[in-house]
Amino acid sequence: MTRPPQNDHDHDPFGRPVQVEPRDSRWKRRIAGGAAVLALIAGGSATGAFLAENHLTGRPVPAATAATTVTEDANLAPIVAKVQPGIVTVLVADSLGSGVVLTADGLILTNNHVVEGGGTVSVRLSDGRTVPARIAATDAAHDLALVQATGLSGLTPVTFATDDSIAIGDTVLAFGAPLGLEGTVTSGIVSALDRSVDTGGDELTGLLQTDAAINQGNSGGALVDTSGRVVGINVAIATTGDSSGSVGLGFAIPADTATAVVNQLRAQL
Repeated sequence: MTRPPQNDHDHDPFGRPVQVEPRDSRWKRRIAGGAAVLALIAGGSATGAFLAENHLTGRPVPAATAATTVTEDANLAPIVAKVQPGIVTVLVADSLGSGVVLTADGLILTNNHVVEGGGTVSVRLSDGRTVPARIAATDAAHDLALVQATGLSGLTPVTFATDDSIAIGDTVLAFGAPLGLEGTVTSGIVSALDRSVDTGGDELTGLLQTDAAINQGNSGGALVDTSGRVVGINVAIATTGDSSGSVGLGFAIPADTATAVVNQLRAQL
């Protein structure tokens, strides 16, 4: 919508009157246009991540060759060493995602969208072993699922924080298998709280937002604080329309929601 010239500034350089679009209207149109090209879901079936892994190496990337990318702060290395044994890769048919260890005998928490496609399930541990697994319970509304790996003992469970322990600006690390690169760690901060993401089916609310790099394959992995506690489960990213990669807007299901859902799901087992 335009309006007729209303003051001396609504003229071109030659003094002729011009039609001016209201400032608020121009601003809203730019915001809406930007939002229209955001794709808000990470991982999906993670097929893209699995294919990228094979394209890069010709075979699955073993844990021993995984990349670790953190800041230059040397204090982060002990955190990585502490958390990494509790992070796994979840493989379902030709899909790939991440997960966190809940119990020593192999109960794994991941995203529901990692496993909902069905098919044979297996879990690859941080030491490179791959073991068969089954889907134990799911909660589609919160996009969380439990997977039970078989024949395991002595695993290292992760420790969860509470929502009141996290604040905007806190340093966090994201663990998982982005683009099939297992054992990857990225760093950033919590950049916002209480975000909502429309996944196309259900709306996820109360999410943590982070600028730690998260990509396809990170789904179900851990977002941890500098004490090595899980503050969120990575679930989604925002991307521009011409890219499926990280643009520094990732989202995680907060710890309190994750632990509440886990308790509900375990009660059904």
